[in-house]
Amino acid sequence: MLSRTAEHAVRAVVVLAREYGVRALSAEKLASIVGAPRNYLSKTLNVLARRGLLTSARGPGGGFSLAVSPDVITVADIVEVFTDANTPGTRCLLRNAPCDPAHPCSSHQRWTELTAAGSEPLMRTTVGELRDAKGATADTAMMTRRSEVRTPSRKERRR
Repeated sequence: MLSRTAEHAVRAVVVLAREYGVRALSAEKLASIVGAPRNYLSKTLNVLARRGLLTSARGPGGGFSLAVSPDVITVADIVEVFTDANTPGTRCLLRNAPCDPAHPCSSHQRWTELTAAGSEPLMRTTVGELRDAKGATADTAMMTRRSEVRTPSRKERRR
């Protein structure tokens, strides 16, 4: 299971894949498209930029864009940035500690096989494949239109 941060990161990267080579998107715009809090997503995107998956630029026309082709970035590349020792699958099932292959518990081998099998599809699926999935263009267009609809202020609603 993906953490909320990893899920938001994957969703934002797929949106950026649709704009690859065309334009950068602001954290605010991405947050409204993927439905994440702007400050939270901005921090997430900056982490991806520090890891070399995204580039960022300030100022007018600035924002975030992919640093490499979406056909090269796997979902696992994104998810592993937000995986730590507290993520399910990296902690020992029987001890309150990270898994230790040098001193395995009785469940270690099978648990390792299960978690590897679960992450295998993430390692072989590229962002480009998610971007190009059937119906993807219509989905993004719909999300973008929704994000551009301005919510009336309280004062405007009272009128």
